[in-house]
Amino acid sequence: MTWDSGPGTAVVTGASSGIGAEYAGQLAVRGWDLVLVARRDERLTALRDEVRGRTRDTVEVETLVADLSRPDDLARVARRVAAQDVSLLVNNAGINGYGPFTEAEPELLAKVVEVNVVAPTALSRAALPGMLARGRGAVINVASLLAFAGGLPPGPLPHRAVYGGTKGYVVTFTRTLAAELAGTPVRVQVVCPGLTATEFHLGRGETPVPGAPRTHDDGGMPAADVVTASLAALSAGEVVCVPGLRDASAVDRLAAAELGLRDGSGPSLASRYRTVEHPGA
Repeated sequence: MTWDSGPGTAVVTGASSGIGAEYAGQLAVRGWDLVLVARRDERLTALRDEVRGRTRDTVEVETLVADLSRPDDLARVARRVAAQDVSLLVNNAGINGYGPFTEAEPELLAKVVEVNVVAPTALSRAALPGMLARGRGAVINVASLLAFAGGLPPGPLPHRAVYGGTKGYVVTFTRTLAAELAGTPVRVQVVCPGLTATEFHLGRGETPVPGAPRTHDDGGMPAADVVTASLAALSAGEVVCVPGLRDASAVDRLAAAELGLRDGSGPSLASRYRTVEHPGA
């Protein structure tokens, strides 16, 4: 069996807008039943009704209102994710907490880590044992190309030290986990969109963006294209999906560069450090 050997139930976090809502729509059209997770009850209800109308009530749609920065809510979602009917988990929920690191509120930065790191880790851990036992399943983790932005300065990029760090974690976590699960029927993927036409940049994550779903003014790739690329890449067995990347070999070059860095694990000190004079010598 494979992850897509007949639709089952897909859990999508951060489903109330943007990429998450698009995953819900595209999966429903493919026949997947859905568990939609987000903070905004009214948005989830509207999306549920939209999906039911689009599919003529041929799929089941369950809503689960939860704030994944709250341990009790996360535990409740994890219990649902661990259920036997779940064959696909989409860890899409995320907040940005943008701002200069020394000026950002510590409470907000902690929330960024809880939502972007702790939640996908906990939910993946809840989902995977059952998927492996049933011989079927997949986990999609939504990261960001800002995971690779490193030391690029703000302007036009945002101040993003913690956000970029959390998305770097998601990339490394997913790639390492995929290697661990190689040879099993379960697939793991990380999606790294660039700027996407959603409402993500309209808030920092302290509270949900109010009002009806909308997009920010900077444009970007349509969320539908991000999800289309992700699902196609998952079927093709790609672990790292960059929806706008034309040269797919760039991912292989990244792995080759990492291998070069790991040459530094030997017992000998690099010669350039031997020339440094120690204070007091």
